[in-house]
Amino acid sequence: MDIIATKPIESREQDIYGDLPMIQSIEVIPLNFTSLKDLTAEDANKQIYVRARIHNSRAKANLAFLELRQNFTTIQAAVFKSDVITKEMIKYIGSVQKESIVDVLGTLKSVPQEIKGCSIKNLELHIERFYVINRSSNVLPFQLEDASRPITKKEEEATAEVPEGPIVTLTTRLDNRSVDLRTPANQAIFRIQSAVCKLFRSFLDEQDFIEIHTPKLLGGSSEGGANVFRFEYFGKPGCLAQSPQLFKQMMVMADFERVYEIGPVFRAENANTHRHLCEFTGLDVEMSIKQHYSEILEIIGNLFTYIFRNLIQNYAKELAAINQQFAFEPFLVPEKPVILDYHTGIKMLNDNGVEQSVDEDLTTVNERILGKLVREKYATDFYILHRYPESARPFYTMLCKDDPKFTCSYDVFMRGEEIISGAQRIHDPVLLKERALAKGIKPETIKEYIDAFKFGAYPHGGFGVGLERVVMLFCDLGNIRKASAFPRDPQRLSP
Repeated sequence: MDIIATKPIESREQDIYGDLPMIQSIEVIPLNFTSLKDLTAEDANKQIYVRARIHNSRAKANLAFLELRQNFTTIQAAVFKSDVITKEMIKYIGSVQKESIVDVLGTLKSVPQEIKGCSIKNLELHIERFYVINRSSNVLPFQLEDASRPITKKEEEATAEVPEGPIVTLTTRLDNRSVDLRTPANQAIFRIQSAVCKLFRSFLDEQDFIEIHTPKLLGGSSEGGANVFRFEYFGKPGCLAQSPQLFKQMMVMADFERVYEIGPVFRAENANTHRHLCEFTGLDVEMSIKQHYSEILEIIGNLFTYIFRNLIQNYAKELAAINQQFAFEPFLVPEKPVILDYHTGIKMLNDNGVEQSVDEDLTTVNERILGKLVREKYATDFYILHRYPESARPFYTMLCKDDPKFTCSYDVFMRGEEIISGAQRIHDPVLLKERALAKGIKPETIKEYIDAFKFGAYPHGGFGVGLERVVMLFCDLGNIRKASAFPRDPQRLSP
């Protein structure tokens, strides 16, 4: 049970009602705070105590109506002139600024007609006591109703189905993120994001994986190449990890045969696109292989099928809130994961008049085209493509025995965009050195990594998933920044 009011009640209400006379005593009131989302029609005539924001208000001489908001649940509250509630009190309640945080004690009443403007449509809260906990500024960076308006994915103009009104640009939203995140769609987006992490963990825990935590400060690049953030580390060069992959492998070699991590990933890519961030949350997996890398493909297929089906079944309210502002087609989940080899994927493109060599990596455009073809043929927005050409993969990728021009690797796609890139790793240190040199990486710069395979190494493989990209594509948001609470890209390092 919560306790409220630890100072004289007249002091608390002095803040609220100005010079109005109030009870001159110390009062400690035991209260249970109510969550609006849990209310049902059966709660009519029940007295509740609520802490919420003022989403909207309007007052007349003898009554005032407030729209109270908790997260993305709203309820209409009303206060009427009576022997104990004066006109001055009503005027005061109606004057409290939008977005202020208030405590309200009141009784729930059924209403004869649905309240269209609130998510709780069959109940109204009749105010009996009212406390301002913290006032909002008079001037908001934008109005929540403007930031909640249904808009196109480009966020440039309102959709034809809604009244004209101001459109809050993505830049303005991100500059004032603590306000922007209060909109119903954003409240839902980041609950979906949380659910993805929760489901990712629960599935892998059930499959006997162990969660690990690896360093993000490295002495050399984690994947090779120039796209790393470099810094000086006590007089020595260092960089931020592009991936936990090398450490995941070491953990497998240390007899933790199945591991996963949820943590930050850093990419110094000067890419101002809808799908790239300089810092994102990686969902990473590594596991030993008993017979064939298809064991990893099975884990991937079952993991994402589990995540997607749970989101659809258990987060319908959140998905509806997102869909109301950012309309999207429901994500198609196959009964059985669709797994295609690279040659089959390229043939599908070639048969539909698209030029794409089987010896080269897919272009972004061709990935999207193939995604549409797979959707049409297999009725799925999720599929796995494996056995990529050697030219498209990093040094640590195992080559296929039957044809070394191709690799034991795979990418995973949602709505035609890549979310996962993974492979069976090379576990032989001699071959690893050879492949590093072939890719222009000096073996001495990754000596500790290579040495981890000298003392008995499991065949193994893994993958990395960008959390924000998964959420963006599942909800078809059109821009990855909408799926990041505080995005970092080449143009943004704050707030």
